[in-house]
Amino acid sequence: MKIKCGETQTLKTHDLSIELNSCGTNEYTKVSFPVKYGIFSRLETGDYIFEFNLNHEIRHAKSKKRSWLHPSEWLKRTMGNDWVYYSTGGYSGVFEAIGEYYLPNLTYPTNSLLGGKPFKENEIDIIVRTWHQIISQLSVTDMPDQFARWVQSIRQQTPEVLQKKAQKLFDISGGRVTVIPPDARHVDYNIIPLTISDGCLYKCQFCKVKNKKKFSVRSEQDIDGQITQLTQLLNKDLINFNALFLGEHDALNTPCELILKTVQNAYDAFKFHTSIMKKSYLFMFGSVDSFLAADPFLFKTLNRLPFQTFINIGLESYDQATLDLIGKPLTKKQVGHAFEKVQAINDTFPNIEITCNFIMDESLPDSHYKALMSLIRESVNQTRPKGCIYLSPLKFGKPSRQVLYEFYKLKSLSRFPTFLYVIQRL
Repeated sequence: MKIKCGETQTLKTHDLSIELNSCGTNEYTKVSFPVKYGIFSRLETGDYIFEFNLNHEIRHAKSKKRSWLHPSEWLKRTMGNDWVYYSTGGYSGVFEAIGEYYLPNLTYPTNSLLGGKPFKENEIDIIVRTWHQIISQLSVTDMPDQFARWVQSIRQQTPEVLQKKAQKLFDISGGRVTVIPPDARHVDYNIIPLTISDGCLYKCQFCKVKNKKKFSVRSEQDIDGQITQLTQLLNKDLINFNALFLGEHDALNTPCELILKTVQNAYDAFKFHTSIMKKSYLFMFGSVDSFLAADPFLFKTLNRLPFQTFINIGLESYDQATLDLIGKPLTKKQVGHAFEKVQAINDTFPNIEITCNFIMDESLPDSHYKALMSLIRESVNQTRPKGCIYLSPLKFGKPSRQVLYEFYKLKSLSRFPTFLYVIQRL
């Protein structure tokens, strides 16, 4: 039975409170205070707050103790069973850098230039390691039946069960999503991954996140099977999703007809039209070659579909010396043509935004940055509201003050919205 907002049930005792089917915000927004989305249930004890999705799986957690880093910061568990710590980072500085008010701190190596090491903090470590032990110690004696049954249900979702479910997700897709498009920040990375093609066209030497599979297109039968299995996997919590990610690394190189058919089938099967969350979002990656070759019919049709569509293109550099240095098999001329086409599509289609990635590193030649400026500043005579430019540091796990300084310098000169690309996996 579908759960609706307005069906919240509350229990309060001297040592805990429970809210079943609590209603959060139904539209993704950008504000400098904690916001939770969709329908979820909350358990609050004297020391902790835990939140669970409609499948009784833990989704958010925080401590109420003084040793917690900041009262507005929290932990989130992803569909891939990673814990992410959302820190404020001083709000304005983080928003300027990544376009969001909260910085995701990750447990695995990434390219972020910001953030500390929150998972080394004792209170955060305690929650990550012992959250299930904490809820297992709660007494359900004297609880009304519906609350006692709910507590028993969340206890059944042990860390081992959650890890097996994450592996099931990876098995459905044919592997873990190793990199999420940067534009997925607009939905707090709450995406449903659907693999329509494997691998990528290029095997760039600098890339640390893509696999070495030869590019290949999935069959309609395979894609339909994924949709069926994902619907079953998400189960009751499906109504909290409104965003689709077409994988893997160059879904745009998939035949136009298959992309459009998949998008429509997924929209219907996942029932995005009845989602608790307003609007629907579509994310995918594209390469320079697939983007330049894309049929104009694809963009015209995507613009008419009930999605806000974001396509992220890896341009990396507009400097031939840099392209050769990083092993990207492109010419400066191809990159320039792609950037021109990006602007044409962004100017033409209100429901589509094409965004671009460029690299950053101390080792890159000055010609890389001069060429980049010729695109993001000199090619247009006024600021543009669409077409985000994402700058991706090449090094993982090595924050650099110099690179961060260069980023802010480039951002101040850019005529496009310009942000750091914090690479995340699902």
